[in-house]
Amino acid sequence: MDSFLIAGIFFALLLNFVNGMNDAANAISTVIATRVLTPLQAVTMAAFFNLVGPLLFTTAVAKTVGSGLIEPGLISTMLILAAMISAVSWVFFTTHFGIPISSTHAMVGGLIGAALAKEGLGSVIWPSIITLQSLFISIAVGAVLGAIIFGIIGKLLGNSIYQYLKIGGFFGFVVAIPLLVAAGVLKLSGLLAILVFMVIAPSLGFLVTFCFGAVLIRLCRKKNAARMNKIFKKLQVVSSAFYSVNHGSNDAQHAMGVITALLVANGILTEFAVPIWVILISSAAISLGTFLGGRRVIETMGHKITKLLPYQGFCAETGGGFVLFFVTLFGIPVSSTHSITGSIMGIGATRGYSAVKWGVVREIVATWIITIPASATVAFCFYHLLMIVFG
Repeated sequence: MDSFLIAGIFFALLLNFVNGMNDAANAISTVIATRVLTPLQAVTMAAFFNLVGPLLFTTAVAKTVGSGLIEPGLISTMLILAAMISAVSWVFFTTHFGIPISSTHAMVGGLIGAALAKEGLGSVIWPSIITLQSLFISIAVGAVLGAIIFGIIGKLLGNSIYQYLKIGGFFGFVVAIPLLVAAGVLKLSGLLAILVFMVIAPSLGFLVTFCFGAVLIRLCRKKNAARMNKIFKKLQVVSSAFYSVNHGSNDAQHAMGVITALLVANGILTEFAVPIWVILISSAAISLGTFLGGRRVIETMGHKITKLLPYQGFCAETGGGFVLFFVTLFGIPVSSTHSITGSIMGIGATRGYSAVKWGVVREIVATWIITIPASATVAFCFYHLLMIVFG
């Protein structure tokens, strides 16, 4: 292997490492916030299950990362190197300030920015007109059905239906899109799938966790509070492990896709098939990052969005885990940060609007919005810099 290929692999693994540091908060913030486990116990458990996750699931996410975003024939070592340096820099910067951003989107932005620097707009795999039309029709139908259903509910409850129509319209398409993807009716892939699920993942996490939490509160309302606390403390260990497995299965595949694309581009592999050694080192990198953990991010996720009790931590981890499980099956690289943040907001909202610190949420969402363009800009500059220095 030449030195640039080794450097590309190193930075891909470094991205997984800082991913684990930033996203450690996703799996363990709730279990630490509710004092079920100590920070050391939590990160050790999360690191282990992050390692297990990629070995249990398909590598469809890796294929999307490595061959579904930019034209495979344009992938070069220098392009990957610029993309990975950009993504790692952005994740390091935000982790230092305790901002729970998406390393997934930092990587996506890096790949797109470097590709644009190399070959322009034609380097990116854009969705077809037919796919966009299908998406807009699906959104419209889902929104209308959701608005009708929620409007009827509001009417039956004797409340003003205007607010119910808005909520129903939004969550109508949030539910419709994943269902249509699962049924094979709507074909989403590559950049379009990532952008769509940037909205869907946290919203679905919110909805699933809110409903799950509301049902759980209803079922347990007459139970002894101290006894329920003990039960949910034990269950929360299980839900945290479940979330960590799904987190590892989705996020660890980022480096797998990049490294495999590098190996194909350099003629070491003849087709895009992730070798077992790539799976192992990518999983190990994210697990090590999780073990070392980003303490400031854990503080933001575990304490600043809403106050969590054991049953709420259990609901948030379970809801977020199911969202990640679904998208991983369909090869969509989503942000685990988005999923768990939406889930934490959802369980907080079961105690009323004021239970969630929406100012903190707005700050987090703002970083989500700027991550792809920011990392793409940095990668664009890095690519030209590397070409000037190394030709």
